Amino acid sequence: MDRFSFLNAAHTEFFAQLYEQYTENPDSVEPSWRSFFQGFDFGMTTYNEENPVTYLANLAASDVESVHVSEKLQKEFNVLKLIDGYRSRGHLFTKTNPVRERRSSSPTLDIENFGLSKADLNTVFDAARVIKIKPCSLQEIIKHLDTIYCQHIGVEYMYIRNPEVVEWIQNKIGINDNQPNFTTNEKLAILNKLNQAVSFENFLHTKYVGQKRFSLEGGESIIPALDALIEKAAEKGVEQFVMGMAHRGRLNVLANIFGKSTQDIFSEFDGKDYDQEYFDGDVKYHLGLTADKVTSTGKKININLAPNPSHLETVGAVIEGITRAKQDKYFPNDFSKVLPIAVHGDAAIAGQGILYEIIQMAQLDGYKTGGTIHIVINNQVGFTTNYLDARSSKYCTDVAKVTLSPVLHVNADDAEAVVHAVSFALDYRMQFGSDVFIDLLGYRKYGHNEGDEPRFTQPVLYKIIAKHRNPRDIYADKLLAEGAIDANLVKDLEAKYKQDLDDNLQASRKKDLTIITPFMKNEWKGFEQVTDVQMLQKTDTGFPKDKLVTIANAICNLPSDKKFISKIEKLINDRKTMFFETNKLDWSMVNIWLMVHYY
Repeated sequence: MDRFSFLNAAHTEFFAQLYEQYTENPDSVEPSWRSFFQGFDFGMTTYNEENPVTYLANLAASDVESVHVSEKLQKEFNVLKLIDGYRSRGHLFTKTNPVRERRSSSPTLDIENFGLSKADLNTVFDAARVIKIKPCSLQEIIKHLDTIYCQHIGVEYMYIRNPEVVEWIQNKIGINDNQPNFTTNEKLAILNKLNQAVSFENFLHTKYVGQKRFSLEGGESIIPALDALIEKAAEKGVEQFVMGMAHRGRLNVLANIFGKSTQDIFSEFDGKDYDQEYFDGDVKYHLGLTADKVTSTGKKININLAPNPSHLETVGAVIEGITRAKQDKYFPNDFSKVLPIAVHGDAAIAGQGILYEIIQMAQLDGYKTGGTIHIVINNQVGFTTNYLDARSSKYCTDVAKVTLSPVLHVNADDAEAVVHAVSFALDYRMQFGSDVFIDLLGYRKYGHNEGDEPRFTQPVLYKIIAKHRNPRDIYADKLLAEGAIDANLVKDLEAKYKQDLDDNLQASRKKDLTIITPFMKNEWKGFEQVTDVQMLQKTDTGFPKDKLVTIANAICNLPSDKKFISKIEKLINDRKTMFFETNKLDWSMVNIWLMVHYY
């Protein structure tokens, strides 16, 4: 049965569609397929198979020598194998790395590996219907598959076990062949946010030479992506946005997404005292912010960037807790209204144990938040370590497979592709209420911070990076070639933004203190921060005994009409004796009282 072995890897969706078409109208099916299904129906009566697709998929394992499979039909199956090859492994052959040659993978997607040859390139195949296009030549099928799966966005999803999810993804990435299709206004919005991201870093690099800022340079495309994400999320009914991230790019996100005053950021760089006690050190990299943002269409959305310490990924658990609390408080039974966004580093997402725990808990009833959009700012270097020496997994995002979450690997130099991928991630999260990952493959222009010299450990990589153009200039050239902008637009945008930064810098230097904007201030109405002296004042913690007796009677007497195991009866009776006979309490009894009294 070696001649039927190709059926093992063939995609059964195609069989089902074609067989259904045959049963409805045999003449509408290509003659060789019609002959095959006629023999197939005859075989069905012999083997009494309930499911024709299952029968066909298992045909290779049978010893049915009487079934004749034409060479044309065999080639159709081989094309199906090729399509599944692109769906399963296309992400390994993408153009997603802006500064490095990617590692080679084997076997490749060469047609010879699927029982096809160059002689088949001009042959028209019905198997094209599986990818939602009309029957066409093998050459056209390959071009279509290459455009969807092997350009600046690689998609991993074939390990997902839910056919509905797989079909949704295939249909979604089939729109525009998984390529961006933005209007001129949307392109200008992307360019504007890219300009802000690039200009902000250049300004800090010039005005605060050598100071740590954990530059976003090499990953600036996350700024237009986050901006588009907020806009699109608001249109879909999201009302609150909870985000967590580490140091890299934090100041840029605060300024250009959350609208933090650059005067305050400059004051932090100038080392001024804070307008509140208890703040000291490099606090600017740890601060969060809450703001109300109005989108371009007038929708209002509350956005929160959670504060966090230096420990990588700790904030991930914090934002999930904040998100769930907001959902339970304001939108019970509707997870869609509050959207958590977790921004990771590549070394952190691959190596921090707390992240695995957070992801494993993502669908548990007590912890789920309706899906988190995870975005990895992938520098390809962890502190000083090359990714090849840092992890065993192929991708830093392989932890996503724990919860069968799709992953999009995107070239950070292609701003439109990044925004397109974020749009996909939002639609997926809103559709299925589960996690989705974006691996934003870029680079880190300087060292771990601006005081480090990366060429000590990565000389070859940083020789390439030093000559590499920033995403804004790459995108501006693209728009210029399309005729969407004129040659002076970027210069005008940069000059205007830089002037605004200069004005704010001068204004900040007239202030004596750095202002701290409270995080989620509206959630803490009625609470006041007190001084150390107030904290140490003695407080009357007494509680009326008659109320204690009432609570004790309620929790120390089991219902008489129920049967309890002996250990529970002994535990309850011991508590009853402790309170009513010895006049004592333990912490367990006190905690039960508190829960009963306050909740």
